[in-house]
Amino acid sequence: MTAKGSTKQEILDAALELFSVQDYEATSISQLAEAVGIRKASLYSHFENKQAILDALMQATLEQYEQHSIFAKADWDDPAFTKDKENMTPDMAVQLCLGQIRYILHDPQISRARKMLTIEQFRNRQMASMQTKRNYTDVMSYFTGLVRFLIRRGQLAEADPEIMAAQLCLPVSVWLNLCDREPEREAEVTRLIERHIRQFFDVYRAK
Repeated sequence: MTAKGSTKQEILDAALELFSVQDYEATSISQLAEAVGIRKASLYSHFENKQAILDALMQATLEQYEQHSIFAKADWDDPAFTKDKENMTPDMAVQLCLGQIRYILHDPQISRARKMLTIEQFRNRQMASMQTKRNYTDVMSYFTGLVRFLIRRGQLAEADPEIMAAQLCLPVSVWLNLCDREPEREAEVTRLIERHIRQFFDVYRAK
């Protein structure tokens, strides 16, 4: 039982690596079996077909995202969630963002899953929806909630919270995508994000 479970995970790991590099359509069952070091017949004892492998990958990715992402678990009306954010400073905001970015860029499964979603989003409606939720809807919801929270506490000036959130988080998303393409620029991007967040707080600081 353990060996079978281990082989199944090896298939998923190999599939994520191949799908994130050469895409789902271009990856054959033979390539997957070869990457794991098993015969095609053995692979079919674990998964009915290639679509079943993709479905399992998407489920695993979604579960990991829900478990670890700060964006998925945000509830700005919950005092337990907001307790450690009541005196949010630029330094705290910088560390919050950079911590999540390092996780996204360096966790092997999340990093490969992001690349897979980027490749497949124009062919797979379910992946397109997941991409929108993870990289836009949840991020905007988190930062809109943060901005509203800081306005209520008198730390930021009154303005349109959704536009403020967009000004804060969407440039970071662009820089994150840049790092996906050019990992060697991470240090440069980190400096830009820090300057960006500090300037945001300077511009919108309550008078």
